[in-house]
Amino acid sequence: MSSFRYQLRKFLRFSEEAAQAEGVTPQQYLLLLHVKGSPGRDWASVGELAERLQSQHHSVVALVSRCEKLQLVQRRSSDIDRRQVNIHLLPDGERCLAKLAELHHAELNTLSGIFRIPTINTQD
Repeated sequence: MSSFRYQLRKFLRFSEEAAQAEGVTPQQYLLLLHVKGSPGRDWASVGELAERLQSQHHSVVALVSRCEKLQLVQRRSSDIDRRQVNIHLLPDGERCLAKLAELHHAELNTLSGIFRIPTINTQD
């Protein structure tokens, strides 16, 4: 378990540094990633992002505002429920995410085989 946690932390540190090198914070990168990863659509609601980021709604609203200032995302009112705000990636957000995804994919390839979850004996 220690080795697994160590390798996981190394990957997360890599991710943090890669995001910062691209001019975004690790949280901004994760926001972009979760917007892109919304199943079956090209947007995510603030509530969904809060759940994915395991963060408070108001914290995600502030994070979205910072990403909007960088022209990475755009808020749009829902066509179905005007009270709901949907977050969409803008072209700069797509480019940033694509570059970071490429870097992360390469890093994961170097770690292949390391992320094996150990079997835990619960009878001891």
